[in-house]
Amino acid sequence: MASKKINFCFVIFFLCYGMLIPTLGNICLPKEHAALFVFGDSLFDVGNNNYINTTSDYQVNYPPYGETFFKYPTGRVSDGRVVPDFIAEYAKLPLTQPYLFPGSQEYINGINFASAAAGALVETNQGRVIDLKTQLNYFKNVKKVLRQRLGDEETTTLLAKAVYLINIGNNDYFAENSSLYTHEKYVSMVVGNLTDVIKGIYEMGGRKFGILNQLSLGCFPAIKAFVNGSKSGSCIEEFSALAEVHNTKLSVELKNLTKKIKGFKYSYFDFYHLSFEVIRNPSKFGLKEAGVACCGSGPYRGYFSCGGKREVKDYDLCDNPSEYLFFDAIHATESANRIISQFMWSGNQSITGPYNIKTLFEE
Repeated sequence: MASKKINFCFVIFFLCYGMLIPTLGNICLPKEHAALFVFGDSLFDVGNNNYINTTSDYQVNYPPYGETFFKYPTGRVSDGRVVPDFIAEYAKLPLTQPYLFPGSQEYINGINFASAAAGALVETNQGRVIDLKTQLNYFKNVKKVLRQRLGDEETTTLLAKAVYLINIGNNDYFAENSSLYTHEKYVSMVVGNLTDVIKGIYEMGGRKFGILNQLSLGCFPAIKAFVNGSKSGSCIEEFSALAEVHNTKLSVELKNLTKKIKGFKYSYFDFYHLSFEVIRNPSKFGLKEAGVACCGSGPYRGYFSCGGKREVKDYDLCDNPSEYLFFDAIHATESANRIISQFMWSGNQSITGPYNIKTLFEE
């Protein structure tokens, strides 16, 4: 009887993906495989700040954070999952691990570099967070590891097919150094640094990017509490106006990149107008409360006291976070993160364009 030739890659694929043996995952990858690499701040951080030397202001490794989904604090600044968790789920990938998580990392499904309170500028919360430039350097390290494990050709393919999610900027606009410049100059600095990092990822092989613009910053419970006190619950226009300047400039820069660099594709998510719409009409999105945080103290629960680990120790906690837009003074609930992720994943061009994230993964 003639012997049958065994397809080695098929066997490895079955072992890696059918039986979940990760140590063999770096030998060969299915053609449709697309990884997810994540850069940014607290909207995207899945626990990197747990592993850096920082203060309790920039860590949430204590209850009630994480109570809804994980049942314990993970370092995510929410009651449960954050945006990259849902994007990974929709893309049929495992949850992305924090880059600084101790132990071996495979990287073939991607990794998360985001750091709560990080900015596009190195000076923003410097020494207490992982700024965007450092996150880019971490990505360079990941590429080196992938080349050692996969070889040049396979690594080039993986990085080109991957999607790169980036959200950064709002911490820059709350930083003390922002007062040293005109709004126009400062926005140019922030957007310029962000654009440089996008170019850096492109130079290392990235081609497909998911970028969020700035949400309506003046609607955060924290901003309303400190500016308005117990007065009107309206959003503070001057903060939202700064976000608009950022968004206009970022949109122009992304269009310019499309003209200048070959193969660059992006999804530009209009976080600004979606956040306004949710705040104005929360019931349309299945929420009940969009002006007051679930966890905190003071007006609108806008004081950073959730968990009692910061300067203000006393705090109130709502009964059902799923009904709220904000979990703490600035950050979204898992329910809100799900809403954001759904629009990012499959929204039409009125909310995300010229591509949505689903299309980027499929191309």
